Parts: sequence; structure tokens; C-alpha cells
Amino acid sequence: MATNLASMAVEAPASRRARRRIGGVTISAWVGVVTLAVAAIAGLIVLLVPSLRHLWTAQDLRSTFLGPLSPGHPLGTDNLGRDLLWRTLAGLGVSAGVGVGVALLAVSLGLMVGIIGGFFGRAADVATNVVIDVTWAFPAILLAVLFAGWLGPGLLTVVLALALTEWAGFSRIIRGEVLSLRERDYVSAARVLGRGRVAISLRHFVPNLMPVTMVLAVYFVAVAIVAEAGLSFLGLGAQPPMPSLGSALAQGRDYLTRTWWPVILAGGVLTLTVLLLNSVSDQLREHFDPRIGRRR
Repeated sequence: MATNLASMAVEAPASRRARRRIGGVTISAWVGVVTLAVAAIAGLIVLLVPSLRHLWTAQDLRSTFLGPLSPGHPLGTDNLGRDLLWRTLAGLGVSAGVGVGVALLAVSLGLMVGIIGGFFGRAADVATNVVIDVTWAFPAILLAVLFAGWLGPGLLTVVLALALTEWAGFSRIIRGEVLSLRERDYVSAARVLGRGRVAISLRHFVPNLMPVTMVLAVYFVAVAIVAEAGLSFLGLGAQPPMPSLGSALAQGRDYLTRTWWPVILAGGVLTLTVLLLNSVSDQLREHFDPRIGRRR
């Protein structure tokens, strides 16, 4: 009886923890993700709809450097009298859009190359490993400079530079997973039945690679947002008047001794966004890998 009570006491907190999670992610994290998504979508709408451009482009030189909670400007204004609330929302939309775009390109390319390297023979494996090693030899900042000289600075430069560097790490992980999956009985059975490599990859590998793909995709969004902010800070990303969290930090730096809130605002939004995405990625990894949950 005492043993049963003790086991029930141990199971009760575990069941409560399980109920507080949806899809392996805590409710509080889901609230943060939904809030972030709504803010980013609102920022993209303000950015892309022509009739709303005045919200983040309108200048009022009589209202420069207004502090937070100013009438008509809840988060204050910048050095040109532009509203920081709308510019921060639009900048978050730009950064999130770049992050999602980079993650989609990197995951798609990495998934394809990883499967080819892990399942399409030794020659394909050697070739893909050479490509991955060469890709890793070029840092994102160097590629961004090269693309900026070719295409000019801008968001396309950032997306291409980051996607062409981030896919390599993902591809190496996918290759390792495929090397394990190809030894499973259902793959051997499919090969005996005459299934081709492409059919086996689509039918058996891709679905089983979705958990690790989801975890790394969320992680890559966070990495790309930070990298985009860094490149925009250096002037290689979003170009004026388009807002970005990185360009907001660069502009606020020039007036830091006079106004601190633009830098704190952009830096705070960037930090909270990346911390939230990293937390979600860790929770998804814990959910899909029970061994991590047991160790914790």
C-alpha cells in the first residue's frame, strides 16, 4: 500500500507536468510563440501594405527623441521623429521573415544533400562531404560581403549568404541519421521488394527525419535572426528606410549618450525572440528524445 502511494505521488507531478505541455512545448512557451508570430505578422503587414507605410516612415523633426509613454508614441521616437513602436514591429517582421526564409532554404537543401550522402552510395557520400567541408570554410560574413559586391547590400544578400552556410551543419546531422535509418528492417524489406532509393527516401526517411528537422529548423530561425541583425548592423542587410532590429541597434548607437531607449528596445526584442526560440527548440528536442527527459 505504501509503495502504491509513493508511486502515485511520483506520477502525479509528472502527469501535471505532461498536462502543462502541448506537443512537448510548455503552455507559456506556446503563448510566447503565438505572441511573437502575431507581432511578426503585424510587422510584415505594416511593412508590405502601401497604405500603412506611413506608420513607420513618417518623420516629424519637431518630435525627435521622445521618450516612452509619450502622447501618440507609446515607445517614443527616434532621431527623425519616427514612431518606435511601428518601426520595432516592422523590424521584427523583417528579422522573422529572413529567419524563416533562411531556415526553409537551409533545411530543404540540407535534407536533400544529407539523404543523398547517407543513402546513395560511397561516391555520393564522398562528394557531399567535400561540398560540406568547402561550405564550412566560408563564414557567413565573407559570403555576405561577396554577395553584397555582386547583388548589392540588402535582404536578398543576407538570405543567400546565411542559407548557403547554415545548410551544411544540418546536412551533416541528417546524413548521420540516414546512416542509422538505412539499417532498419523496413528499409531492407523495401529494397528486397524492389523499391528505388528515391522511393525509399520519400516513404521511409523523410517522415522519420521530421522530428530532428523540426528541432533544427526552429534553432536555425533563431540563428538566422541573430546573424541578420549582425549583418544589418554592419550595413549589409536591410537598407534605409527599411527597419530591422540590427539596423535599429546601429542607428541607436550613434545617439546612445542622448537616448538609450531605442537601443534597449531593439536589443530587448532581439534577445527575447532568440531566447524564446531556443527554449522551444530545446523543449522539442526533449520531447522527441525520451532519453533527455529521463536524464532530467
